[in-house]
Amino acid sequence: MTSTRSRGEFNESADSDLFPDSAETYSADEGLRRVADRLAQTLERDTLVQTTVESLREQFQVDRVLLYYFYRYWKGQVTFESCSDRTLSIFGSTGADDCFNEEYATLYMKGRVQAIANVETAPIHPCHLDFLREMQIKANLVAPILTVKGLWGLLIAHHCQAPRPWSEADVKSIREAALHLTTTPAIRDS
Repeated sequence: MTSTRSRGEFNESADSDLFPDSAETYSADEGLRRVADRLAQTLERDTLVQTTVESLREQFQVDRVLLYYFYRYWKGQVTFESCSDRTLSIFGSTGADDCFNEEYATLYMKGRVQAIANVETAPIHPCHLDFLREMQIKANLVAPILTVKGLWGLLIAHHCQAPRPWSEADVKSIREAALHLTTTPAIRDS
C-alpha cells in the first residue's frame, strides 16, 4: 500500500514523529541554539581580536602585538598575537604573574595606558624589568581592556629590536583599539 499525499498535506500519524511536541525536544533545540550562538559569538570575537593585533602591528611597525587575557585573579596568558617573525612568538606564555600585582592592576583598572620607550631607562620594578628582558622587549605600549566586571585583559605592543618612542597617535590608537574590543559582546558580556 502506497501513501499518496500532496505537498504540504499533513498526515498526523506519520508527521508527528518528525516534529514531536515535547518539552525535551524544545529544550534540546534551545540548548543547541545557545551553543551555536555562543560559537558564533566566539568566532566573531576571535576574528576581531586577531585582526586588531595584526592591524596594530602593521600600523606601529613593531615586532609583536598581543592580547594578554586574565583567566583568574591577575593570572593570565597570551591568547592572541601578531609577530613580525615567528621566532619572536610568545603565544601561550603566562607572563610574569609574580610581578603583576594589585598595584599594577589598579592602575590599569583606572584606564592607564603605559608607554615605555626604553625598558632599560624606565622607572619600573626589577621583577618587571627582568621579565621584559627575558621576552627580548626593548619598548612596550600597554592598554587595558576593561569590562563591567573589571580588568579583562591587556592589549600590548612590543618592540624588540631597539628602544622606540611612542607617539600620542600610537597611544590613542591602542587605547581606541582596546575600547573597541571592550564593546564586543563576547568580551563585554564575559
